[in-house]
Amino acid sequence: MNTKFRHWTFLFTAAVLAAPGCSDHADPVYKDASQSVERRVEDLLSRMTLEEKVGQMCQYVGLNHMRQTAVVLSEAEMKKSHAMGFYADCPPERIEEMIREGITGSFLHVTSVEEANYIQSLALRSRLAIPVLIGIDAMHGTGLVRGATVYPTEIGQAAAFNPELVERIGRETALEMRASGSQWTFGPNIEVARDARWGRVGDTFGEDPYLVSQLGVATVKGLQGRDFTGEDYVIACAKHMAGGSQPVNGINGAPNDMSERTLREVFLPPFEKCVEAGIYTVMAAHNEYDGIPCHGSRFLLTDILRDEWDFGGFVVSDWMDIERMQDYHTTGETLRDVYAQTLDAGMDMHMHGPDFYYEVLKMVREGVVPESRIDASVRPILAAKFRLGLFENPYVDEETTRSTLFCEEHRATALEAARQSVVLLENDGILPLDPAKYRRVLVTGPFANSQVQLGDWAFEQPDENVTTVWEGLQAVSPGTQFTLCDLGWNIRKITPEQVRNAVRQAAGKDLAIVVAGENSLRYHWTEKTCGENSDRYDISLYGEQEPLIRALHATGIPVVVVLTNGRPLSTEWISANVAALVEAWEPGSLGGQAVAEVLYGRVNPSGRMPISVPRHSGQIPVYYNHKFTHHWFRYATGDSSPLYEFGYGLSYTTFEYGDVELSSATMAPDGQLTVSVSLTNTGGVAGTEVVQLYLRDKVSSATRPVKELKDFRRVMLAPGESARVEFTLTPDKLAYYDAKMHYGVEPGDFEVMIGSSSRDKDLRRAVFTVK
Repeated sequence: MNTKFRHWTFLFTAAVLAAPGCSDHADPVYKDASQSVERRVEDLLSRMTLEEKVGQMCQYVGLNHMRQTAVVLSEAEMKKSHAMGFYADCPPERIEEMIREGITGSFLHVTSVEEANYIQSLALRSRLAIPVLIGIDAMHGTGLVRGATVYPTEIGQAAAFNPELVERIGRETALEMRASGSQWTFGPNIEVARDARWGRVGDTFGEDPYLVSQLGVATVKGLQGRDFTGEDYVIACAKHMAGGSQPVNGINGAPNDMSERTLREVFLPPFEKCVEAGIYTVMAAHNEYDGIPCHGSRFLLTDILRDEWDFGGFVVSDWMDIERMQDYHTTGETLRDVYAQTLDAGMDMHMHGPDFYYEVLKMVREGVVPESRIDASVRPILAAKFRLGLFENPYVDEETTRSTLFCEEHRATALEAARQSVVLLENDGILPLDPAKYRRVLVTGPFANSQVQLGDWAFEQPDENVTTVWEGLQAVSPGTQFTLCDLGWNIRKITPEQVRNAVRQAAGKDLAIVVAGENSLRYHWTEKTCGENSDRYDISLYGEQEPLIRALHATGIPVVVVLTNGRPLSTEWISANVAALVEAWEPGSLGGQAVAEVLYGRVNPSGRMPISVPRHSGQIPVYYNHKFTHHWFRYATGDSSPLYEFGYGLSYTTFEYGDVELSSATMAPDGQLTVSVSLTNTGGVAGTEVVQLYLRDKVSSATRPVKELKDFRRVMLAPGESARVEFTLTPDKLAYYDAKMHYGVEPGDFEVMIGSSSRDKDLRRAVFTVK
């Protein structure tokens, strides 16, 4: 079986069906771990009733989650919820019966080992003892599990420009998932984020298709290994296909309005690369594309995903989005209508609830849907359970849980990831801080001493597992007299009086450090301002945060601002006036230590912006790889340039680039070319530079971006040290969809640009010709 896990054909070969071991008088083949996965699947499938098959296509929220949700939400509220669920006509006791009957396939929102083991024990009581697949949104660690390691959110990981580090995070996340009872993560999110108003920017790896592709593939490799076989890997899920990260108004789930060219050139490449890397599941998007809900789009889920890319895993719906085809998109009058649409499109598993199960059963019995269509969905689901070793051992030893979650190795990775994710945006020379000069320091802002730094997809963690900025500062500079003015985490409720109190406490201080930003924590669901379904039309600092910074600046003491946030924030006045501005994103469990180490120079910042920052929401969309006419004219008022460009970031040292050198002035359409540049650390401290290579097709039959990232390297140099950095240009880096939508390389001149960011002034250039 090839590494793409092709769908098995509807009819299995007669040779396998007639092979020894298939007799009812022998032990079932599917229980024999020495048999191939294909044979085990076909043997099990041949023994299953229609009810058991359709049950494999159904996912439910966890039993404890149901009970807790039923207490706090009415049925009407639950139907509108994107995060909490229960089933009014199907209580937990009935779901338990369904597990024992063997008609459930998967669960999500199971966040304790005890519950995971209990559910598996019920499944093993069923007629065929088929284990369930437990999924979880382990987006940056298993943060929904108490005691887990929480790594920086994806946007922070992207700022490190380090695929090897991202792969390591994926590997450790897989270990913590299996140790906590889950085997399937609904990630990575490989949408290309091009609207800062959208609350889920922090879920993504930024605005560039190449960077998102590289880090998405790295995540898949870390989570799945070669083919996720065994008890220490998990299944990854590429989401959300496709185009939801550029909604027409910035609101999650709103339609996108783009051409097929834009879809294929910007939004689909990360999905295709992850399919090539062997990703086993794909999740459809909330939104519609070209007037068709993505959950009902045969064009996306079959024509492209399966027929063009040869995807052989299974497709899962997002939270009740099939039902929303009926009540939101209204493409069907009844649930039966939309269930038929999604099955025809290529959907394999329903998240979540019992209606799908009962209606699909009726549709098959009435001949509306052939049973062979059900078999096609069930085969890869069963194969996953065999590969994961669930038939041999569905349980988790709680001692393994204790020894794996938040272990020393994982803490070290989380800290290193946080260090590499920090981007220094402004520095008038005050950083790194001199403890002898700044002896008395006021620390304030809503997130100075808060778990908000964990970001979305994390629940509250033990305090001892989280190092806040306040705690990190005290540990890194113990001789400094720090004073905390705590404003509380709820930025919606900070008052002018609290601002005045902070100013009073600044009296006699040498410095103020303000930790500001946004709150993505899902257990603050009604108060958060960022994260899933927390979209904004204004991307400035919310509430009294900028007045706080302005008031402290007015006292005359230097002000250093640290941002913890999941989306770009327009901080134009702050950028122009404060002594230093640090973008920490949502740095995870040990983020406070990393931030303090950067402020005091123990770590030289090396993060670079994975997304452009608008000066104002009126500029949106802002992204570096735009067409020339995107900025044909300037705005009549204000500065038209981004506040910070993609790839930008400062260091405590300086780097000098030499001229771009080419191995040849020409390149064949199927050939390759070596591009190199010399890099020298011209400063006084060691540092890491992210060397970025961009290309521009100078003349093309269809319009092309002014530049596109095609490669990058992290290069660490000691003071005075030089290195030659080489890149290889291959046809895939030059290819695009031409005027007739043919994909390939057109002859002509290409400009290659190498430098420290996408800013024109930061790039060295050369031209070569494709003959």
